[in-house]
Amino acid sequence: MTSHVLAADIGGTKLAAALIAEDGSVLRRKEVPTPAAPPGGSEVVSDALTRLLREMTGDAPPVAVSVASAGPLDPRAGTVSPVNIPAWRDFPVLARVSEVVPGVPVRLIGDAVAAAAGEHWRGAGRGSDSMLGIVVSTGIGGGLVLGGAPFTGPTGNAGHIGHVVVDPGGARCPCGATGCVETIASGPSMVRWAHAHGWTGADARDLAEAARTGDTTAVAAFHRAAAALASGIVAVAALCDLDQVVIGGGVAGAGDVLFTPLRDAVAARAHMAFIRRLRIAPAALGRDAGLVGAARMALPA
Repeated sequence: MTSHVLAADIGGTKLAAALIAEDGSVLRRKEVPTPAAPPGGSEVVSDALTRLLREMTGDAPPVAVSVASAGPLDPRAGTVSPVNIPAWRDFPVLARVSEVVPGVPVRLIGDAVAAAAGEHWRGAGRGSDSMLGIVVSTGIGGGLVLGGAPFTGPTGNAGHIGHVVVDPGGARCPCGATGCVETIASGPSMVRWAHAHGWTGADARDLAEAARTGDTTAVAAFHRAAAALASGIVAVAALCDLDQVVIGGGVAGAGDVLFTPLRDAVAARAHMAFIRRLRIAPAALGRDAGLVGAARMALPA
């Protein structure tokens, strides 16, 4: 086997790990559901991650290990407090991972930053100089590529577009603010709004299918989400002079049901010429984006 990176992607619904070659190809991959664990039950999730990493490592040691995790996170301390994993609060994930692969450098990265890096390296963002990657799923995460390189910020949390406020009088967000993009455009938020307006389906996948068939409430839910996303995107584009936005995650799988009103909403808000050049594209790497990006950020520049 060629030199490779062991990459992990930790989220509220899945734990994934892969061996990634130096050219970004996925050599081996596996994912398991994130086990449900109550607050204080951190070892339940930790043990599942340890088993997955040991199975994936095999006989050939990696040149590096890179862990992408939902946040907030503290890369310097090596701890994570994912909003969607209540059992982990200031959990020392790097120390636990280092026990599995001793003597190998380990890096901690935000999962959306890793996804953006993956799409920039091997996916829909190739060739972009200034890119925003967005993951629209049970929450909304984001990652920036500026000057052709992933930008994490001093705390590792740069790019959190899901917590840009677009409706100051809106719903309370788990982060403590009101009217964040996530309170309107995440999958669960869209479904809650649709239920409040008479729709009776189960989840965001059903909502997308209903929108495709012309259900007026479902269509309105996607247009409302697109407007919130567009407001956040235009704000970030104005600050960072973006040339591209790449969007992945389960809700982005709705395709044109989301992307058509989103492009229209961005165009309606992009009043300055340098923002109007912005390109919006669906992600290309699917569920591998975070793993590929995590590996890229662990490799030498």
